[in-house]
Amino acid sequence: MRIIDFEPRHTDAWKTLNEAWIAKHFSLEPKDREVLDHPQANILDKGGHIFMAELDGEPVGCVALLPLADGGFEVGKMTVSEAARGTGLGRRLMEACIAKAKALGAPRLYLETNASLAPALSLYRSVGFVHLPPRPTPYARADVWMELKL
Repeated sequence: MRIIDFEPRHTDAWKTLNEAWIAKHFSLEPKDREVLDHPQANILDKGGHIFMAELDGEPVGCVALLPLADGGFEVGKMTVSEAARGTGLGRRLMEACIAKAKALGAPRLYLETNASLAPALSLYRSVGFVHLPPRPTPYARADVWMELKL
């Protein structure tokens, strides 16, 4: 498996991978549509980053770093395909996010998630994310807020 920067050829996989996990657990929201339908305009052109994980050239995971006003990044749209779960790929994607944010001098990583996603919460805690009090969010499903100071 390899983790690489997003390329235009990944646009369909980016959308498909994310729609699969969101639809399985929740429902797609307007904010989801914005970033899934137009990753270039809504993430990359705004100073964000997207990492894609490939296995034998096939996209099997992804994650985005969305820029925050304080110079930090929000970790978003992180997923690994059902077939690639349990391989450590989620950890590798998170490590890529942390390394990129540190290289860019970001003060922190932030994320919003849902308490029902136990494996994700376990991963976030294991790399040092801590819980934050609730805050406003565009996502109805968000009920957990976390950050990692870098």
